[in-house]
Amino acid sequence: MPTPPSSSVAAARKAVGDRLREIRRDAGLTAKEVAQRAGWYPSKASRLENAVTPPSDADIRAWCAACGVDDAAADLIAASRSADNMYVEWRRVQRTGLRRLQESYVPLFERTRVFRVYCSNVVPGVLQTHAYATALLSAITDFHGTPNDVAEAVEARLTRSHVVREGDHRFALLMEESVLRHRVGDAETMAGQLGYLLSVMAYPSVSLGVIPFSASRRMWMIETFSVYDEEMAQVELLTAQVNVTAPSEVGQYLKAFGEMAELAVYGAKARALITAAVDALG
Repeated sequence: MPTPPSSSVAAARKAVGDRLREIRRDAGLTAKEVAQRAGWYPSKASRLENAVTPPSDADIRAWCAACGVDDAAADLIAASRSADNMYVEWRRVQRTGLRRLQESYVPLFERTRVFRVYCSNVVPGVLQTHAYATALLSAITDFHGTPNDVAEAVEARLTRSHVVREGDHRFALLMEESVLRHRVGDAETMAGQLGYLLSVMAYPSVSLGVIPFSASRRMWMIETFSVYDEEMAQVELLTAQVNVTAPSEVGQYLKAFGEMAELAVYGAKARALITAAVDALG
């Protein structure tokens, strides 16, 4: 069972706090003494040690200076930034709209050779049509109340999807059958999207599996996630994206993907499920 993303983030932040405590104890100081030397209220040192408040770069430098180990600051700052980057709030990265967020994925997509994507809610981004992406990103913009640059964001999303057709990339994509049935946009939009799924199944770089409603579940439905070259897993939550890089945790998502892959159907059986979803549109 994959570790809940929030637990992974909490553990990373706790590790930074624990390291601050170790540095203080090695210096023979109390938390109150560190706070005094840094010019803080006494409670701040305790909050930093207990990961109640994430430390800023300046906080870490001041802590290390107070403990006489200035040379320890750089590594600790790097660890703290890594913990912060694990949990990326949508409201922070979407504050200027969605286009820049879509464009930010381009370097990752271009360097990744093997994509493993499990979707429990929507069609994978790399396979979305213009109309489907427009309907989806419009809904996201409305929900989060971000600046409306949907047209530009859709173009950026479709542009980055060139990796499906070009370069040395392989895609193992899994969807729950419910994704085929949930209407994003109107019936015409869904018909076009489902038709596109049928066409991309012919791409040599794409393996598309559908987990049918009738599957005897050994692995339950979980949040949508992607694994890039076995190096990083990205998990999509309502309020944030979580970047998981610890090998043991990435391994859990790879295991979950493998379990899901065994539940899925491919080829003619997957096409039959997609065609049935098209027929159900009326």
